Amino acid sequence: MSRIDKRFRSLADQGRKALVPYITGGDPTPEVTVDYMHALVESGADIIELGVPFSDPMADGPVIQKACERALKHGTRLTDLLAMVAEFRRQDDDTPVVLMGYLNPIERLGIERFAREARAAGVDGVLVVDMPPEEADELGPLLEAEDLAPIFLVAPTTSPERAATICAHAHGYLYYVSLKGVTGSASLNADDVAAHLAPLRELTDLPLCVGFGIRDGASAAEVAKVADGVIVGSALVSRIAEHCDAPREAIAELKAVMTEIRQALDA
Repeated sequence: MSRIDKRFRSLADQGRKALVPYITGGDPTPEVTVDYMHALVESGADIIELGVPFSDPMADGPVIQKACERALKHGTRLTDLLAMVAEFRRQDDDTPVVLMGYLNPIERLGIERFAREARAAGVDGVLVVDMPPEEADELGPLLEAEDLAPIFLVAPTTSPERAATICAHAHGYLYYVSLKGVTGSASLNADDVAAHLAPLRELTDLPLCVGFGIRDGASAAEVAKVADGVIVGSALVSRIAEHCDAPREAIAELKAVMTEIRQALDA
């Protein structure tokens, strides 16, 4: 059983919801990312989504776009992120890690090499924002052969027919995009999220995690009433941006945001 499956089974047994933080690898410098990952776990993370910096992050808002710029300024590459995961695994062999990003860096590295080295580094899943299941014929089987979960997005505008196709190809969990917009968008409507998640549960047994628009404990708790997990990105990345020259302060801020959300979910 994969780390992702084990984690969701354990959470279900405890009656708890998953807290899935996102940070951009290499932001603001490559040297601090692993420390940030450990800090996220210490403050309640169940799964970590580690963003692969890319020059054209089309699904992301200004906060994560700037994070990618900071990481790329220091030359952070996909191979560096794999090294970060391997370093993280020296102390933590339990917390699932999902790489989230775009197809271009994977193709530049080589999809076969990527799948092989991601597995060796200790990656558990891969979410490629601009690779829908219809275009995953090459990468998808390579990921599955290496026991890497291909994770896909479902949006409010996704048709029932397309949602069924996505569910048929997905593993690990489904990432439900709560808003029509980019990461860091202003607000979300929990009732609207509930209305969209209900038909998805008829299509899949995979856990449903909701991202985009979750900023604090209150919004996370509302969404967690109907979801299996919440994904928090821009609220964390913005704290990193505020303390680019002070990693210790950034860690304290990350822990503060995470602790508030963790307590709200557990309440």
